[in-house]
Amino acid sequence: MRLLGIDPGSRQCGWGLVDRRGATVSAVAWGRWSPDPRLPLAIRLAELVAGLRSVVSEHRPERAAVERVFHGASSRSLIVLAEARGAILAELAAAAIPVAELSPAEIKSAVAGSGRADKQQVARMVRLQLGLDAARIPTDATDALAAALAESQRANYDRAPRGSR
Repeated sequence: MRLLGIDPGSRQCGWGLVDRRGATVSAVAWGRWSPDPRLPLAIRLAELVAGLRSVVSEHRPERAAVERVFHGASSRSLIVLAEARGAILAELAAAAIPVAELSPAEIKSAVAGSGRADKQQVARMVRLQLGLDAARIPTDATDALAAALAESQRANYDRAPRGSR
């Protein structure tokens, strides 16, 4: 199963793809979209959607996990973040990709074993679980890979035979 994780943002939006084959999970691709912050919001959102459409077209994920938004630096930044998240969710729906919306605590717990893990702990566990070099991964992409890993565990659990839970 191929899963796409997204760490939403209007200035930096991370994405990461993982493949799960049984108990083995491997990284496929990752990156981030960074629209020019001087552009109007509508154009930045269109650039995010275009980037997402390109990744979906190239990699064909079967499921997606998008981090839920709980807070922002200000009311305005929270609204803009929610708008970016909405554009991403709409594009995933248009592509008929099932979406799981995961809280930051759910992602941290699944990847690092604690819903209160800090970013460095999560990044370290993502690198360890996927066998990746730390220097090559932007923080936003690490967060997106963490979302994909969390959903891969959840999806695998949901598909397990009843007697194995």
